[in-house]
Amino acid sequence: MARNQEQNQKMRDLSSARISAAALRLFAEQGLAATKISDIAAASKSSQGLVYHYFKSKEEIFTELIQDAFAKLNKACLGLEAMDLPPRQKIELALRELINGFSQHVDAARMHMLIAQATMTSAVPKEAKAIINKHNAKPYEVIERIMAAGQKDGTIDAEHEPDELAMIFWTTIKGLAMHKAAHGKKFKAPAPGLIMKMFV
Repeated sequence: MARNQEQNQKMRDLSSARISAAALRLFAEQGLAATKISDIAAASKSSQGLVYHYFKSKEEIFTELIQDAFAKLNKACLGLEAMDLPPRQKIELALRELINGFSQHVDAARMHMLIAQATMTSAVPKEAKAIINKHNAKPYEVIERIMAAGQKDGTIDAEHEPDELAMIFWTTIKGLAMHKAAHGKKFKAPAPGLIMKMFV
């Protein structure tokens, strides 16, 4: 009996994940307003009834995606900061992992694109906006602290303020995410070292 329950839960998790992945693609490509539950159902090869079984509305899916995106991003940033590496190597590692992630996993680019879109507009669910307001600054703050530490040890450009460098870091990443999401397999990632030149 327990085995059947475990199998059923696994099937439910897979169905929910399939719906979320389809919604992420649609939200990234056409935005929240233009996406309908029927679109999500078709893209995930599900019935509308099944979508509504897992989610009350497209707004709930959107909010969960935003929550998940920030949870993963902030965890990765804090993990990076805690690593026993010199600041410059942390920035190099972050660039390499992010850019490789875009090349290998299109959903990684879509997540960053979703965050960028949601941050720029007020036409998002209030729950999602609250998540954005609470968590949006944290990745910038982490990179700013790492940049400041690098300036202190002489390995990062000290001509500019660390918050400016953090802004350049993340706007570059968001731009690459949008480019990948828009061009798919045609996307050719720049060498992380090329971007690193802006910070040294």
